Amino acid sequence: MPFSPLHLLLFVVLAAFLLAFIQVGVLTIAVDKLGLPMEALLVLLFGSLLGSGVNLPLFSMRAEAPPEQRVHPAYSLGLLRPQQAFRGRTLVAVNLGGCLIPVAFSVYLWNLHALSLGQVGGTVGLVAAISYLASRPVPGLGIAMPLFIAPLTAAVAALLLGGAESAPLAYIGGTLGVLIGADLLRIGDIRKMGSPLASIGGAGTFDGIYLTGIVAVLLA
Repeated sequence: MPFSPLHLLLFVVLAAFLLAFIQVGVLTIAVDKLGLPMEALLVLLFGSLLGSGVNLPLFSMRAEAPPEQRVHPAYSLGLLRPQQAFRGRTLVAVNLGGCLIPVAFSVYLWNLHALSLGQVGGTVGLVAAISYLASRPVPGLGIAMPLFIAPLTAAVAALLLGGAESAPLAYIGGTLGVLIGADLLRIGDIRKMGSPLASIGGAGTFDGIYLTGIVAVLLA
C-alpha cells in the first residue's frame, strides 16, 4: 500500500466530513425552500446515509449473463448494483436510504402542503415518462439515466403546476417520477443485465431517486 493505515483512515474521515458538510449545506437550502424545520433535514440526511447499506429483498428472477459494457459518467444509476458473482439469478431488493426514506418524505410533504392530486399526478407522470424514455439498461450494473434530465423536468413541471408550492411538488414529482419511470417500469429489463443484485435506490444518497428530489427542489 502506498499509504500507511493511519493516513488512509485520516483521509477517509476527512472525506466523510467534507461530504457531510457539502450535503448539509445543500440540504439546508432545500429545507429552507420547503419550509421545514432542521430536524427534517437531519432525518433525511442521516437516515439516507445510514440506510444506504440496508437492502430489503423482494424477489429473485432468472437472468442472462450479457457482455460487459461500461457506463458513461453522465449517467446515474437507478436499479443498482452487483455485489457478488453472477450465478444466473438476480435478486431484486429495495434500499432503505436511497428509496424508502425519500418516498416516505415525499408522502410527508404531500400531506403537509396543499397539493392536489392533479398537481402531483401531472408532475409525477411527466417525470416518469421522461425518465423511462431517457433511461437504459447497463449490462452488469442496472438502469442508467442522464443525471439532470429528471430534476429539470420535475422543476419545470412544478413551476408550471405548483405555484407557491413548487418546491415540495418538485421533490415529490422528481422522487416518485424517477422511481416509477426509471426503476419500476424497467424491472423487466434486469433479466438481460446479468446483475446478481438489483437494488432500487441502492446507491443511497448517490442514487438517482434521492438526488433527483434534492436537485429538483434547488432548481424550483
